[in-house]
Amino acid sequence: MAQHQVDQFKTGIWSVKELLLILDQLRIPDYQRPYKWTEKNLNALVNDIQEHKDKSAYRLGTIVLHRDKNNTSLKNINIVDGQQRTLTLILLVWAVIQKQELDLEREDLKTVLNEISNQINVFMDVQEFNSDISHYNIYQNFNAAKRIVSVNFSEQDIDFLLNNCQVAVFILDDISEAFQFFDSQNARGRDLEPHDLLKAYHLREFFAQEQHLKAQTVAHWESLDSAHLAKLFSNYLFRIRLWSRGKSARFFNKDHVHVFKGIHLGQSDHHPYLEPLRIAHYFIDDYNAQYQRQIDRQEMSFPFQLDQMIINGRRFFEMVEHYEKQISKVVDHQEQSEKVYIFGAALQDRANRIIKILNSYDARNRDGDRYVRTLFDSALIFYIDKFATDRLSEAIEKIFIWAYRCRISQYSVQLATIDNYVLEKNIFSLLKYAQSPSELIGWSLPIVDKQEGTKVEPLITLFKELNYL
Repeated sequence: MAQHQVDQFKTGIWSVKELLLILDQLRIPDYQRPYKWTEKNLNALVNDIQEHKDKSAYRLGTIVLHRDKNNTSLKNINIVDGQQRTLTLILLVWAVIQKQELDLEREDLKTVLNEISNQINVFMDVQEFNSDISHYNIYQNFNAAKRIVSVNFSEQDIDFLLNNCQVAVFILDDISEAFQFFDSQNARGRDLEPHDLLKAYHLREFFAQEQHLKAQTVAHWESLDSAHLAKLFSNYLFRIRLWSRGKSARFFNKDHVHVFKGIHLGQSDHHPYLEPLRIAHYFIDDYNAQYQRQIDRQEMSFPFQLDQMIINGRRFFEMVEHYEKQISKVVDHQEQSEKVYIFGAALQDRANRIIKILNSYDARNRDGDRYVRTLFDSALIFYIDKFATDRLSEAIEKIFIWAYRCRISQYSVQLATIDNYVLEKNIFSLLKYAQSPSELIGWSLPIVDKQEGTKVEPLITLFKELNYL
């Protein structure tokens, strides 16, 4: 590592000093998420270092690097996993350099910090941070780091950070292997969400000729908070997908990521069942690439369906963006105006009152009531995905009766209650195979014969009005 050349890079245990001395050859690829670590993460890292400084060495974590042999420039080592930790270490040492360097007694530390300073300057000058989130967190964390090192960092602390704090570095030449390694490492990590694993999987499923589209394709994904993505998958995409197949769908975790893995159109056999997807995929790309689209601005979106086969790679991210926006239009109609519009369609009076009451009755925020509301919204989302706003008001009445009879008839509603209820009388399976709205609207539902739910008087009034009580 002394000469810090790419050819000398080896998988192994590196000190923080060794990592920072080769920054001129590292880059954060465009497809990486923004820098999201906050001052809380910085403080946790510093506290860990302080607590373990009496040890001979302290392991900070893992960094996965991909050596891009197709890139002939000097900066051809991509950080596949570990960019949050790497950037935070850079900011911390950068703060040390600015605050402490002149006060150091040890000449060896001064020399090393001077070398690292040059590396940081090169890295930060050429690295593009396209997200406002990254800019904000870098600025905030750098100032927080300067505050920390000005009062809490001694010369011994600096020595321990640079020479005794370590990272496990894995360098891989094949991008698929790098992402597979990322999957296997993070599958054990407590911070990783299932959607993070899906992101890594589908990034490596891009067509070779689509690599330049990665940053643009995942931009919407990266703009969303992780908790928002987790809710999107667990509450809606996962449950609709499994319930429509007649399967239980209580909790979305890492064991279920296969539900959102499908086919790679460039690698799959030409079986007849794939032809509609293949035709749509290539036709839409060709249509949007025609010069006429520069004139008429009539670009075509892929015709996604919630229960269709997943197309790996770029289409997966487009699908998630599409449904994040579609679902938001359904679940975020909490406006206080008298008339409710969903996808531009004004609801008829009774459907309008149903939505207004669901948005306002006093007990709506209890856990059980929130479970039922998510159930109602999921069924409505699935209906709109298939039939748009055709006979929407009638569909809302039927979905309301189906979903909320579970709330009215039971004293306590748990997530297991909802899951079992769906599988007993499955509206999602009905919608999956329905060919017209009338199949839902004409669906026979039994009258509620018991009322054990509490604080649901507004719902009971609606049930009586609709002759289900």
